[in-house]
Amino acid sequence: MDESIFFATITELNGKLRAKEFSAEELTRGFCDRLEKLGPRYNALALGLREQAIREAKDVDDELKRGRFRGPLQGIPYGAKDLLAAKGGPTTWGAKPYAGQVFEDEAMVIKKLSKAKAVLCGKLAMVELAGGGGYRYAAASLQGPGLNPWDRSRWSGGSSSGSGSAVAAGLVPFALGSETSGSILTPSAFCGVTGLRPTYGLVSRNGAMALSWTMDKIGPMCRSAEDCGQVLQVISGKDNDDPGSAGKSFYYAPQFAREFKDLTIGYAAVDFAEWAAAEARPALQQALEVFKRFGSKIVEVKLEEFPYGPMTNTIITAEGSAIFEDLIRSGKVDQLADEKQIAGLKAGLDITAADYLKAMRIRSLVQQEFRKLFVDVDVLLTPARLGPASKVSDPLDGGGALSSGPTPPSRGLRDLIPAGNLAGLPALSLPCGFAGQLPVAVSLVSRPFNENTLLAYGVRYQSETDWHRRRPPTA
Repeated sequence: MDESIFFATITELNGKLRAKEFSAEELTRGFCDRLEKLGPRYNALALGLREQAIREAKDVDDELKRGRFRGPLQGIPYGAKDLLAAKGGPTTWGAKPYAGQVFEDEAMVIKKLSKAKAVLCGKLAMVELAGGGGYRYAAASLQGPGLNPWDRSRWSGGSSSGSGSAVAAGLVPFALGSETSGSILTPSAFCGVTGLRPTYGLVSRNGAMALSWTMDKIGPMCRSAEDCGQVLQVISGKDNDDPGSAGKSFYYAPQFAREFKDLTIGYAAVDFAEWAAAEARPALQQALEVFKRFGSKIVEVKLEEFPYGPMTNTIITAEGSAIFEDLIRSGKVDQLADEKQIAGLKAGLDITAADYLKAMRIRSLVQQEFRKLFVDVDVLLTPARLGPASKVSDPLDGGGALSSGPTPPSRGLRDLIPAGNLAGLPALSLPCGFAGQLPVAVSLVSRPFNENTLLAYGVRYQSETDWHRRRPPTA
């Protein structure tokens, strides 16, 4: 196959399948070959599923011969983060204590994609237990540190590290990741792919490893914003077996999105000019200028002062340690790769009910403040991450380049990742250029269940730029 096929969008691949330029089996074999060959190069592959993928692809070819067209995901290979239960082998959650864990049933999102005739080619590596308890080094994974296809000395981001690397390197057309506080947005930004964090409750977590019952979300990581919309349409929807399900579905309908001239974008200039790492500022500023051309009203906003980080840590750690209590008390937690994470999980059992409830009470105030903010603005625009990917060997709690230099006068929107996750808001990460040879990205955040507006902005931005089309040289 021509190399460009491995970096094509879902829409492009589906069109070629319908035009019989190649078969679903040929496409699947091509991606399986690439995933198996290059996946270990980035520590991205947890489990190859070639045999069952080829069987599923042959079924798609039979349907296409009969003229049965199901939708844009029909015959499209993909990968899934290894916290999603799937048949064909173990689901390890990225952690040694669960290396032999096998589930009889599959995650709901896998079932929905199977019904749409998407083809699961492999399980993708992740940070152990999705980072529960906190971790200090990128190596906190059963497969080793996620390596960035743009520079393998750099991190691909956690905890959906394998998903970010695999999409960026053209190992799969799209992947499923999960986010509790940054785990879709971070690898998407670091690896230069487009990632969508859905509204809390829009996508079922049934069959997924739980880290935080009240904050976990599953979403797509793709080549483009349009691809994210196509995948979200399939995986969203009510699920009575997920207590957090919002009971809502999503229909990707960009044609019905409100006109940009009727919308207001909120941003903080200090994010782009001062908080962002110096080498990332030119690309981020350029992206801001592109958005200013869309005709939307642009206004400066800021977040109210809340302890977003401590609140997020308290809630995730308390819930995560409760979920993994048996692992902790059995002593098997000591098999994890990261000492900080081991200590964090143990310490989480000591968080008091009073502290947890206090964090949840303040969380309700955060949600209330966002409701007020979204009366006057429709979308928030901010750097997805303030700088490019860190070196794999660097400690993740060191602060890096952002820890030096004078502190800007305002916090702007730099707390939007923990704040947005606390409030359950949707977010879209869009590649917007490079800092040196490393990708940087902007993110858009909106009110709950407003994914179509985010995607409309994303599609417009990507129609005027080609950053999402760039390929890593090492891939």
